[in-house]
Amino acid sequence: MRIRLDAGNASVAIEAGLLVEPTGRCDLTIEVPQGELRPGLINAHDHLHRNGYGRLGRPPYANAYEWGRDIHARDAAAIARGRAVARLDALRVGAWKNLLSGVTTVVHHDPWEPAFESGFPIAVPRIRSAHSLGFDATITGQGRPLAIHVAEGTDPRSAREVHDLADRRWLTPDLLAVHVVGPDEAGIDLLRRSGAAVVWCPTSNLFLFGRTAPRELLAPGIDVLLGSDSLLTADGTLLDELRAARRLELVSDERLLDAVGAVAAARLGLAAPSLAPGAPANVIVLKKPILEATADDVTVVVAAGKLRVLDPALVAAIGPRAENGRRYETGRSWRWIDDT
Repeated sequence: MRIRLDAGNASVAIEAGLLVEPTGRCDLTIEVPQGELRPGLINAHDHLHRNGYGRLGRPPYANAYEWGRDIHARDAAAIARGRAVARLDALRVGAWKNLLSGVTTVVHHDPWEPAFESGFPIAVPRIRSAHSLGFDATITGQGRPLAIHVAEGTDPRSAREVHDLADRRWLTPDLLAVHVVGPDEAGIDLLRRSGAAVVWCPTSNLFLFGRTAPRELLAPGIDVLLGSDSLLTADGTLLDELRAARRLELVSDERLLDAVGAVAAARLGLAAPSLAPGAPANVIVLKKPILEATADDVTVVVAAGKLRVLDPALVAAIGPRAENGRRYETGRSWRWIDDT
């Protein structure tokens, strides 16, 4: 099927999973004259199966290990309910949280799941990961990037993790250092000189610790990617992280866009986000500029060439194909989704 998207800033056509020239006959045309068409977003950090638990914890904490012990002691019932959900169902909750906010690629910072290999609604790149030095430093997965939670806290133990990574010779340009809330001055210098990238999750950090990665670490000269983290600790979606990050004024607007776009793609070994013919068909349409948008502003999501999300006002435009999807409640509103 050939689909054409017409937005206020651009038009594209989609065929066989790729973008093609928006000319010739199309099976389906969707018009959003006031919308902004752009490549889908890249979320560099989530735990997809943990988005249905609800936010847990009674912060502030000294480090993430303390938070983990606390919630297992005081929120055992909520954790048991979350774990009782079938694994695939829990993973798909995380997938739809991302798709509904315009994310078409998400890093799952946990062991690889066979579900990702066929029929999963969102792209999950397969990279190496380790949870953290203090919890489980076993490296799983394949590929050049290595993602690990680092210095997730404000105490000396957290600061020491950067130095421990250097001792293990893991501080390399392949490292994706997630969170990095509490490095000391020497640790900041080590990270910046190593060529490693930082995966920044500001709302999760602010909830747990009342602070986030230091300005000196995030200053120009180091690659920054943005992650939503899961709803166990974060405010919401990747769009919420973008707005929160912008309010903190630690990273320029241009670098924030790269953090969910070109820089994230390069660090994860993905094709550069593009609207050019021949690019993978991962595109979205928003009602507002991306740095101001919420999930309510996401009107169209196409992931891997498949129409996944539509604003209710656009459902009539796809005619009988609407029967392939269903209504998905999002709190204040709803979206049509195709989860087949």
